[in-house]
Amino acid sequence: MAVSSGEGKATPERRVASRRAGEQGLLFDARVSAPPEDVGYRGPTACTAAGITYRQLDYWARTGLVAPSVRAAHGSGSQRLYGFRDILVLKVVKRLLDTGVSLQQIRTAVTHLHDRGVQDLAQITLMSDGVSVYECTSADEVVDLLQGGQGVFGIALGRVWQEVEGSLAELPAERAADEDCDGSHPHDELAGRRRARKTG
Repeated sequence: MAVSSGEGKATPERRVASRRAGEQGLLFDARVSAPPEDVGYRGPTACTAAGITYRQLDYWARTGLVAPSVRAAHGSGSQRLYGFRDILVLKVVKRLLDTGVSLQQIRTAVTHLHDRGVQDLAQITLMSDGVSVYECTSADEVVDLLQGGQGVFGIALGRVWQEVEGSLAELPAERAADEDCDGSHPHDELAGRRRARKTG
């Protein structure tokens, strides 16, 4: 979310967000609950929820920027499963890239976010001047950055959390345990036929 004074230019979504901010403390008081850690989302679903391309997802996984935490790919035909937190970080990475932050700074920010607990993430606002990324956990820290002329835009992770949660509610999920030991899914018809052929 960009920090600007856009009076008269506010979109309906921004007006609703502003109203809600007064009601529930959008920046720092978001109350969230962590989804189960064994629930994951396949690559295309993660891309849809984070607003990125599959090529970006694949590159970031191969370079270790954002790797799937529920299940990594193990050879041909296996599927990566991204957890809720992974998708949250993917969406933050996308927003930082869109605002011109360097990949090196994003890697530093992502490493820092991985060290935080899931609950803590919703209490953070990331601020950036387009060069560096700053973590703020209180409104006072945001004000200090803005007064110092450093903060240009901010990303309230509690709000991103809500957006990802809303997107994923409409998309298919699966549990990591839903995969058989041979790497196939029990509800996968083709895999079932292969197993039947092998057992004769």
